[in-house]
Amino acid sequence: MTGPVVVLGDSLLDVDVEGDASRLCPDAPVPVVEGRAEHHRPGGAGLAALLAARDGTEVVLITAIGDDPSGRLLESLLSTSVEVVRLPLRGTTVRKTRIRARGQTLLRIDTGDGRPDGSAMARAVAVLRSARAILVADYGGGVAEPYLSHLEAHIGAHIGSGLRAPVVWDPHPRGSLLVPGCALVTPSEAEARLLCAEPYTTPDRAARSLVRDLGAEAVAVTLGERGAVLAFRGGRFVRMPPPGVAVGRDACGAGDRFAAAAAVALADGASTEDAVVTAVGEATRFVEEGGAAAIRLAAPEARTAAPAGGSVGVPAVGSAGVPVGGSAFEVAAAVRAAGGRLIATGGCFDLLHAGHVSLLRRARALGDALIVCLNSDDSIRRLKGPARPVVGERDRVEVLRALGCVDAVTVFDEDTPSGLIERLGPDVWVKGGDYTGRAMPEAEAVRRAGGEIVILPSVPGYSTTGLIAAVQAAS
Repeated sequence: MTGPVVVLGDSLLDVDVEGDASRLCPDAPVPVVEGRAEHHRPGGAGLAALLAARDGTEVVLITAIGDDPSGRLLESLLSTSVEVVRLPLRGTTVRKTRIRARGQTLLRIDTGDGRPDGSAMARAVAVLRSARAILVADYGGGVAEPYLSHLEAHIGAHIGSGLRAPVVWDPHPRGSLLVPGCALVTPSEAEARLLCAEPYTTPDRAARSLVRDLGAEAVAVTLGERGAVLAFRGGRFVRMPPPGVAVGRDACGAGDRFAAAAAVALADGASTEDAVVTAVGEATRFVEEGGAAAIRLAAPEARTAAPAGGSVGVPAVGSAGVPVGGSAFEVAAAVRAAGGRLIATGGCFDLLHAGHVSLLRRARALGDALIVCLNSDDSIRRLKGPARPVVGERDRVEVLRALGCVDAVTVFDEDTPSGLIERLGPDVWVKGGDYTGRAMPEAEAVRRAGGEIVILPSVPGYSTTGLIAAVQAAS
């Protein structure tokens, strides 16, 4: 089955103020934090969508975002990795600021009073109908409420047709009433304690009780470093231990990682049990790698396009250490210096279409910066004939540079980007479609550079050749 993974729910802006604390305030027994850096990232449903996109799948996020500084920053952070269907918000975007010293959270300050306007949007309904899987990331903010009847119809239609388009629900005690028939519900142990109608005793009994009370196909109660317990409709029960002990101290975002990984696995056809095994493993690794605090994103709204074929003298630096408007080699050097993960992809990108944009967003979500290696006009003519490209090299560079998910563009004149790959040394080389390592001319160059190859499926129905044929037929 084709289509995106759709995340529906309440998003917020997470801010970490990182610093050192070595003394107490003279007028109160509290630490003085000397702030060194401030990092921003999506939270709530926004974080779940970002993490799902980092699994290499196409993601559409339906959420409410305010027209205020926090909302504009949140949308710009999301736009590099996911497509956002923005719902109107009354009030201001929720912002959660953690004050941290040496990796320890000392205080959290919550601001923002926004609520969605309470009406469903036709665009959002259409996206839900096209979904390969739906993740409801319900934080009690009200985004899911107008779509409950549409979700119920979606579940009923797909159960009746036998198609696999599962709904995963990550609930909140203050959230909406769950729609019966969800493929998987993923409360934490604390949430399960509050959701249970009967007195709480153990997570095992809570999972069994919630399967019955919520009318779900399965419930996975997440237990942090102890893994999860999974109960199915009909009584089957499985304990899911983690693959190892998570040594990270910051578990913020682990529930979102769990739900996102499970939704992506179900969308790809995994059984519920296998999806939960995957989710436990991914959540454990997420905590080991530092949790949500380890996510570093540069807001693309500050980008400036460099002249085609030109260079930038002293590029500005984004919040992730990536030079804003820098050359491909400046971006690569900055990412390596920061210990980040460099992603690169290549192609003609003639007549840029939605399939291209989806591929680039998904590629960018795999790491900290994306470089596009672009075939020159002469290279395309040798590969595709004298009638191509339709759009010249200079214009193709400008269009790609304008995309928020692209950090730099560089042009190569050879038939393959092998030489450029060896000079850039990307950690991941992304191709779209049905390539194999043997069929890809640049595969050996990627391996020599120490990188890995990731194949992302193309979006069906989009191709440059098809666009050209359609234009010719219409003229």
